[in-house]
Amino acid sequence: MAYVITQSCCNDAECVELCPADSIHPTPWSPEYATAEQLYIDPDTCIDCDACLSVCPVDAIYPAAELPESMRPYLKINADYFAAR
Repeated sequence: MAYVITQSCCNDAECVELCPADSIHPTPWSPEYATAEQLYIDPDTCIDCDACLSVCPVDAIYPAAELPESMRPYLKINADYFAAR
């Protein structure tokens, strides 16, 4: 089970710095960070460590299995971000 970032993401980026698997992008040091609508978690590299969950100031991160029905589209949104890279 991976984690998923949803619409309330504020691009705080503390989660990026704490992710031991480098699964959250764009990073603050990448050019696309300045124009990103939100951050995204790569479902293929996420190791389910909970580090991002505990630091998100707006509760935008959910375990995929616990994602509210209204936010289910974010499973695909996060995966599509990495598929396009």
